[in-house]
Amino acid sequence: MGEIRAKVRLENWEDRTLSKAGVIKKEKIRIREIEAVVDTGAVMVLLPQDIVEDLGLEITGRFIVQLADDRKVELPCASGFHLTVAGREMVADCLVGPPGCEALVGQLVMERLDLIPDPVLRTLTVRPESPFRPTLKMKVLI
Repeated sequence: MGEIRAKVRLENWEDRTLSKAGVIKKEKIRIREIEAVVDTGAVMVLLPQDIVEDLGLEITGRFIVQLADDRKVELPCASGFHLTVAGREMVADCLVGPPGCEALVGQLVMERLDLIPDPVLRTLTVRPESPFRPTLKMKVLI
């Protein structure tokens, strides 16, 4: 199976909110469109520091991250962006990697948006069982 990549649209959430309230013009929303590696072994989104800065995201914490080679590193976490991938949207946080590093889409996005990696088409796609909106699993009585 080859590398799976996905087109991702990132928008500053605060800018979107201010635009909807009429405080700033829609053209002022900080937006980046990128191609990210779909990493089924990663939990969170990882964005390069330069993209985080371009979007004007706030660093809100730090995490210890275990890498594929078992090393542990501490990375900052940034909050407040709106993510669109495969036609589905969510507000997300991300880990911040070094400038120019490869952006990653991890399990939290795939689970929340009910997306699956398609190894034949080498893309991230909507789960066929939930074509219109995400179907989430919950083990709680409502």
